[in-house]
Amino acid sequence: MDEYVVLVDDQDRQIGIREKIESHRQGLRHRAFSVILMDGPNILLQRRSGHKYHSAGLWANAACGHPRPDENLPSAAHRRLNEEMGIQCDLTWKAVTHYQADVGKEMTENEIVHLFFGNYTGPAYPNPDEADDWGWFRLDSIREHIESASCYSYWLKEYFRQRLI
Repeated sequence: MDEYVVLVDDQDRQIGIREKIESHRQGLRHRAFSVILMDGPNILLQRRSGHKYHSAGLWANAACGHPRPDENLPSAAHRRLNEEMGIQCDLTWKAVTHYQADVGKEMTENEIVHLFFGNYTGPAYPNPDEADDWGWFRLDSIREHIESASCYSYWLKEYFRQRLI
């Protein structure tokens, strides 16, 4: 089944819709979101499944994705958190950012990303098609070595660079 993303201008205004993989191959700017889950000084990270079409095997935030055409951002964030990690919890929109990066396999992420944060202490039930592993990690430890480590997704590094986390 084809998935579509919402193409946006630099002000995050919708300018079109495009098939997801094609938009990444062409590096077209589109709307996205990331979910960050915290438990005190800890952050929940997942290792992206080896089956993912880009950034496979890298550690990333709890969930991320793209709202479907005509789907609002909070609903999309909740949907993906449940699809990826089997988690349902309250989320709060905190920030928006933009990044553009070559993520391998001739794919370019060019995303205006809305960040949603939640406090969570319960179990996770990761979907093996989405995540190979997960765990709670100390924020201070991640901050210390995220720039020098190759095991983290580009976008997670970017969120730390921008001090969004």
